[in-house]
Amino acid sequence: MTAKISYDDVEVGTELPAQTFPVTRATLVQYAGASGDFNPIHWNEKFAVEVGLPDVIAHGMLTMAEAIRVVTDWVGDPGAVVEYGVRFTKPVVVPNDDKGATIEVGAKVAAKLDDRRVRVDLLARSADQKVLGMSRAVVQLA
Repeated sequence: MTAKISYDDVEVGTELPAQTFPVTRATLVQYAGASGDFNPIHWNEKFAVEVGLPDVIAHGMLTMAEAIRVVTDWVGDPGAVVEYGVRFTKPVVVPNDDKGATIEVGAKVAAKLDDRRVRVDLLARSADQKVLGMSRAVVQLA
């Protein structure tokens, strides 16, 4: 696969289509099984509260993975992401109800770099709080 977006067609400030990702307790169980991360803060409400959390929280790597989907869906090739990093600022709290939580992600091209690459800055929020800080990806465009 190769990127479907041309470097020549992108300007600084180009906004990527925003997306919202649901996260339920079932999502956490599925992610724990796939990742092998069975830390009780992600499934045991009593334990999470005992260690000072408001409730069960989503895995940080799950939050990162959902956020970068905005970029990979836009560019059309997950392999086009050559760098990606974040700082975790707030946890995604996942209540034990029918709705769970949502992660809302927006992104925009922040800089055009050499070699047909761009830096994309992402904004990820849940429950009206920023959950990822310094969330940036470098993407190789066509």
